[in-house]
Amino acid sequence: MEILQIILFICLFLIIAMAMFFRKIPALIALPVMAFLIPLIGGVSLNDTIQLVIGQGALRLHNAYTVALFGSMLSILMQKTGVAENFIKIGAELAGDNPWAIAVLMLALIALLFTTLGGLGAIIMVATIVLPIMSSIGIGSLTVVGIFLFGLSMGGIMNPGNWVLYIDVLGLSMEVIRPFALIMFGITLIGALIYISIQLYRDGQQINWRKILIPAAAVIGLAALFFLLSQFLPDPIRQATAISLAYLGTGIKYSIGFGIALLFFIDIYRILFKQSNRKSDIHWTAYFMPIIPLFLILLFNMNFIAAFICGLVYGFVATYKKGALNTLIQSIFQGGSVVMPAVVLMLGIGMLLNAIMGPGGSWNTLHPEGWPVLNLLQPLMARIIPANAWLYVLVFSLAAPLALYRGPLNVWGMGYGLAAVFLASGMNPAAIMGLLIAVGQVQGISDPTNTHNVWLANEMQQDVQKVLWNTIPYTWIIACVGLVFSAILFM
Repeated sequence: MEILQIILFICLFLIIAMAMFFRKIPALIALPVMAFLIPLIGGVSLNDTIQLVIGQGALRLHNAYTVALFGSMLSILMQKTGVAENFIKIGAELAGDNPWAIAVLMLALIALLFTTLGGLGAIIMVATIVLPIMSSIGIGSLTVVGIFLFGLSMGGIMNPGNWVLYIDVLGLSMEVIRPFALIMFGITLIGALIYISIQLYRDGQQINWRKILIPAAAVIGLAALFFLLSQFLPDPIRQATAISLAYLGTGIKYSIGFGIALLFFIDIYRILFKQSNRKSDIHWTAYFMPIIPLFLILLFNMNFIAAFICGLVYGFVATYKKGALNTLIQSIFQGGSVVMPAVVLMLGIGMLLNAIMGPGGSWNTLHPEGWPVLNLLQPLMARIIPANAWLYVLVFSLAAPLALYRGPLNVWGMGYGLAAVFLASGMNPAAIMGLLIAVGQVQGISDPTNTHNVWLANEMQQDVQKVLWNTIPYTWIIACVGLVFSAILFM
C-alpha cells in the first residue's frame, strides 16, 4: 500500500508540475489541486484535508499577503503622486550609457541589503526603489526580475539569520557554515554576472565586453580578498573591527532616526505655512517615501505592516496638496486590487505547505503519530543517500529541480525534514548543509511558488513560469558547481 501511495505521489507531482511548466494550467489552480489530492493519497481523511490543509493552509501565509497589500498601497501612492515617475527620470539620468554597470550596481545593492533583511515586506520596499531605475534604462522586465532574484539569493546566502537553521537542525558551527556560504556567494555572483551580460545582449543592449570583464574581475577579486581576510585575520583584529563597526552603526542609526523626524517636521511646516496647490509640484522630501519604511525595518526592527503604515502617513504628508486625501484613499483601494493575483497564489502555496508538512501547532494533536504524508515520504528519501562524493554530486545535481514546487529538496517544503532523515541515516551534517545551500539557489531564484517570485513577476507584468524558464539554466549550473565544492570539502 505504501509503495502505491508513493508512486501516486510521484505521478501527481510530475503531472501537475509538467502542466504548470507548459502552461496548461495556472499555478493558482494547480497548487490548491495538488494540496487537496496529496493528503488524500497519503491517507488523510477528507474532513482533515478540507479543514487542516485547505482551510488552515489558506491562512498559513497571512503575514506575507497582508504585508503585500500594504506594500502595494505604498507603491500605488508613489505612482499617483508622481514620485515613482520622477524616480525613473532620476534613475535614467544617473544611469548614463552603461546599463551593465547599473545592473551590477543594483545587484550589489540588493545583495547587500538582504544580508540582513528578510521577508516579502522588505523585498517590496527595495523593489519599489530599484525596479523603476533598471526599467528606465532599457533593461527588459524579465531581466529586471531575474537580476533582483539573483541579488536576493546572494544576500540570503550571507544572511546569518539563515545560518541559525543549520546550527539548530544539523548541529554545525559557524566556522563550518561561513566558508561554504562565502564559496556559494562567489559562485552565485559569477552566475549572476553571466546572466546579466547574456540577458542585456538579448534585450538589445550594446555590450562592451572590455568594460565588463575588468569590473567583473575587480568584483571577484574583492570577494576573494574579503574571504581571505575573514578567514586569516587574527582574532584580536576581528574583535576590534567588530567593536568599531558596532559603535559606527549605533551612531548611524540615531542620526538616521533624527533625520526621519526632521523630514516629517519639514513637511508639517511646509503644509502649515508654505502650502502649494500646484499638482505638478513634488517636494524633495517626497523622494524619501520608499526609504522611510526600509530604515524603520532595517535599523529599528519595526513590524513590517507598521513600517508601511508609517510610509503611507509620511507619503501623504510629504506629497500633501489639494485632494491628497482622495489620492490616499484611491491608493489604498487600488493597492489591494493590483496585488490580488499574488495574494490568491499565496493562498495555494500555504495549502501546499500544509499538505506536505502538516498544519503544525495545536492541530498536531489530531495526528500525534505524525503527519501521514511526511511519514510516507521520509523513508523514501532515506534510501537515496549517496555513498561517495561522485554519487553525491551526480544524484543531487540531477535532483536539483526537486527544490521547485515545494518538492522534497525545497527547504520551505520538506527540505529540513529530509535533512533530519539524512542526518539520522549517518550522512555528514556539513554535506547536508552544502546540499541544501547549493540546490537552494534553484529554489530561491527560480521557484514559481516563492511569494517574492510571484510578487516581482506580477509587478513587472511577467508570467512567473516564464521567470522559471529564464533563470533555471543558470541556477541549475550554480547548484551543480556548489555541489562539487561541497563534495570536495565534506565528502
